[in-house]
Amino acid sequence: MSCLETIADYALRSVGIGERLLPREDFTLCQQFTLIGSGLIWNVYFAVVALGAGFLLANAVALGKAARARVLRKPSEWFIFVFRGSPLFIQFFFAYFLFLSLKPVAPAFDAFTSAWAGATIVLFLNTAAYSGEIFYGALRAIPKGELEAADAYGLSGWPRFRRVVWPTMLRLAWPAYTNEAIFLFHATTLVYFSGFPAWQQRGDALYYANYFADKTFNPFVPYPILAGYFILLTLCIIALFGAINARLNRHLPREARRGLRLRLNVIR
Repeated sequence: MSCLETIADYALRSVGIGERLLPREDFTLCQQFTLIGSGLIWNVYFAVVALGAGFLLANAVALGKAARARVLRKPSEWFIFVFRGSPLFIQFFFAYFLFLSLKPVAPAFDAFTSAWAGATIVLFLNTAAYSGEIFYGALRAIPKGELEAADAYGLSGWPRFRRVVWPTMLRLAWPAYTNEAIFLFHATTLVYFSGFPAWQQRGDALYYANYFADKTFNPFVPYPILAGYFILLTLCIIALFGAINARLNRHLPREARRGLRLRLNVIR
């Protein structure tokens, strides 16, 4: 089987398109690159859906924590505390058994016992808590001069929030939020170890990397391939979020703009 035939058969296997059976012997580099890349579709799905929905909830949580009303502030504080204070893997564990317990009560919870829905909800809530704390810190860091300028222009209420507070909050929070997006993308590999079953036994990138490592007794080929894919997608995230960061800071003088910098962290 040529490499082009392998790509045609396995490139979309993780979403149910193409060859059903996995190769059993004589594994080639093309097969490993193709199948691990196929599984990466699910990692991208988990990250995009959780990050997109989590961004909206994070804004609401940050505003709730900054609110003066106790009825809004306390739920936001406890939401952030619970999801930031407990390990993500434990959250997967408890969420799976919660949905499994609710399944006999309401058939609608059947979908949530699968990874595509249940694991996505856990990632969504987790990133909303971390991002909410980031946005809350940015809210507290908004320079008073900008708020006073908005008052001087007669802006108040929703116009003041939409035109001054929210853009400034995003501008200040964006470098830290970029790190959260990268960490969330890397955290999607935990779905493989959680109790949530893969869709029709077609798993994510780590599922296929582990398959090849078990079959060949050589983890030094599939796992570096997996790491290479994640590094490339991390660079894509940095480029995309860097472009958004430049857009948010376009009104500032060039020397005052806060650019995103790629730094190698030895310890997280």
